[in-house]
Amino acid sequence: MFFALTLTWTFLGSSVAIASAFQIYHVPASPPKIAARTKLLQYSPNTAIDISENAQRDASLLTEWAASCGIQMSDGFRLASEGGVDVYAITDQYLPDNSPILYVPNELMLTGSKAREELGNDARGAEQMVVNSEASNRLSQFYLFLKVLKEYELGQDSFTYYWMNSLPRYFSNGASLTDFCFGCLPPYAAEASLAEKYKLKLFVQALSQVPFLSTESKNNEDLAKWAFSVVHTRYFPMADGDCCIVPTADFFNHGSEPNAYITYDDEGNCYAFTTREVQAGQPLMISYGDSTNPSALLAKYGFLDESAPATFCKYVVNNPSAELVNMGYDPSRMLFYTNGEIAQEVWDVLLYEALGKVSYDEQQSLYQAHMTGNVELTLQYHQQYFEQTKSALQEHVNFLLNELEELGLGLEIQVSQGQDAERHPRLPLIMRHNEFITKILEN
Repeated sequence: MFFALTLTWTFLGSSVAIASAFQIYHVPASPPKIAARTKLLQYSPNTAIDISENAQRDASLLTEWAASCGIQMSDGFRLASEGGVDVYAITDQYLPDNSPILYVPNELMLTGSKAREELGNDARGAEQMVVNSEASNRLSQFYLFLKVLKEYELGQDSFTYYWMNSLPRYFSNGASLTDFCFGCLPPYAAEASLAEKYKLKLFVQALSQVPFLSTESKNNEDLAKWAFSVVHTRYFPMADGDCCIVPTADFFNHGSEPNAYITYDDEGNCYAFTTREVQAGQPLMISYGDSTNPSALLAKYGFLDESAPATFCKYVVNNPSAELVNMGYDPSRMLFYTNGEIAQEVWDVLLYEALGKVSYDEQQSLYQAHMTGNVELTLQYHQQYFEQTKSALQEHVNFLLNELEELGLGLEIQVSQGQDAERHPRLPLIMRHNEFITKILEN
């Protein structure tokens, strides 16, 4: 049964009522169990999901599975595909601003807290290993990782089978890169990517303390890498610190200027709405994170956002002091823009560091002027030490450009000779990333 619906929920502290022609299935007060609802699909898929990188993902039954589980989609919502590699949400119909796109009931969502409640009694040893490691801040993701592995072992008996069979097999995130690939990235991108690879290693080590998974699964490096990548490229962070994967909503691609957003009601149900008018045929996109840091997006998600308006200037300070952070040291603020502009924070940080080499008293005077909003004195310091600051910036840019040039030459030789096309198929993506950063630096 279909009907026009008025949705009321609290978003950003205010109650909002939206009258919509969103045609939504009625959800009974006590919906049947998800596992039972999936039986509405009369198909006989293979028991095991082929997660090899060259395996085809199958999203053909996903929307029917979603509807049978209580997921509700606007008219025109569908999944598009480019060669079966990338599958993403688009709309075939015009959507006005603030239109409902998708509703996913809480019971269908995978969350770290739910997975811990379900699996935690048998995974205390593994949890302790994660807590005591450098992955301690990813405990929620770890339990999602265990949940994906458990559902994988269930095969077609898993209520998530049709969703899991629609997921990517091939990833280009940091956890999927080879040691050779890390050597082809500039330092900041390489460090971010290596961090993902290291977290995967810690997750795999903790599997030794998980009794409910088979020995075969625990020793399958490709399976662990796939499950880790599924979790880390598809989860949404929640306000309470938990992480959730929302089937169907996880098919929204990233956009630096998103036209959709995700929100939740008090019962934890997930909604997607448009942020502006969306024309028929357009992809539906949300923001995955800071669009001014494409290297970080590459490391975590495995794609290059070439629509990014800027990039972190790659000026890396290990263990920055509180004063340096207050001066503006932050990858989301120290930016080089595609139009050639440079964020003020770059100049402020470089000036602070330059003064530290000249006079501690002068450095502290600048810091106090910055913190108290004394614009006149801050400007005087910038004018007085402009040549030193400019020289430091030029030295930094030249270093990065020289490094990128050397990397580029090495990559071109490898690709032209075809020696690593099979072992390192992600090299073209890495080359595009390096060329994108080079172009911004040359501006």
